[in-house]
Amino acid sequence: MPVTPYLFFDGRCEEALAFYEKALGAKVGMKMRFKDAPETPPSEECAGIDDAQLADKIMHASFEISGSTVMASDGFARGETRFAGFSLSINTQTEAEVDRVIKALAEGGEIRMQPEKTFFAKRFGEVVDRFGIDWLVICE
Repeated sequence: MPVTPYLFFDGRCEEALAFYEKALGAKVGMKMRFKDAPETPPSEECAGIDDAQLADKIMHASFEISGSTVMASDGFARGETRFAGFSLSINTQTEAEVDRVIKALAEGGEIRMQPEKTFFAKRFGEVVDRFGIDWLVICE
């Protein structure tokens, strides 16, 4: 029973998908916009949201990074993005790849720990990307 992260980008999902394609070589598998849904989402969930504003937003997408699936959405684009209490971890094959991934994810974000050798890894670093997602990058 796999556990799959589902990230809500609050209106920036299209930008996030393009960023992860460039930074991590992510492959977008599925992308459905609200206007393409067979049914309108329940009105209580959409209270106060302009249908025209939501129509082109991404209702559901999935993308793959090195064989791992991540799901994503714009949610209801209310301006309430909060990514806290978790990190996504990438295990690389080489130490040089740790540096490359950290640098790519840091574009518009912030490096929290410069890549370095640690007692638990050949190389490890931490970065918060431009969307607020914390990434741990490790070569064990």
